[in-house]
Amino acid sequence: MMRSLYRTRIKFCGMTRPGDVRLAGELGVDAVGFVFAEGSPRRITPAEARQLRTALAPLVGVVALFRNNSAAEIREVIRQVRPNLLQFHGEEDDAFCRSFRVPYMKAVPMGGNTQWDAATLHQRWPNAAAFLFDAHGAGEAGGTGRAFDWRRLPTGLHRPFVLAGGLTPENVHDAITATLPWAVDVASGVEVSPGIKDGDKMRRFVAEVRRADYAELE
Repeated sequence: MMRSLYRTRIKFCGMTRPGDVRLAGELGVDAVGFVFAEGSPRRITPAEARQLRTALAPLVGVVALFRNNSAAEIREVIRQVRPNLLQFHGEEDDAFCRSFRVPYMKAVPMGGNTQWDAATLHQRWPNAAAFLFDAHGAGEAGGTGRAFDWRRLPTGLHRPFVLAGGLTPENVHDAITATLPWAVDVASGVEVSPGIKDGDKMRRFVAEVRRADYAELE
């Protein structure tokens, strides 16, 4: 049986330059993320994101990342950027997340000794299209470059899950082999500085994901 039957999706997050967006599409990345969370070094404005969207390849999705943003701010991003998916990193509840009528993914903080179970996640965010597990602490935007113990991932989820937190070209193969995620999400692991991507790291990251996908399962 081939892992390629379950192709791992790839999201590059914290995009700030058209060339990086263009290269992501050329490499076959499934989605790019634009950050609108206050305090993030990768934060851009809706107008900037709208311009970056013009560099997007066909069939590549756009994810808009928020952390306790106001409803007005989110609506403005939706109006200008037309994201395919919203990603929430704050204390947003299910009613708030789904009120924008765009599919949403809830980021789950795995920093510290935080422990989650599938039943709690399903109960708190029953309309989430997916869950993203990251090493950030509660209320942080992610992109910290830290990893967490993958053995702490909850089992029994009835939603796709995305693995994030400290992923790099050097460890993403092992991460996929260990957790079999629906997708992997990387920001700092393919950067030279916050928001500035490294083309070589981007290429190597995608190659390592594909190497894991094509490994034979024993």
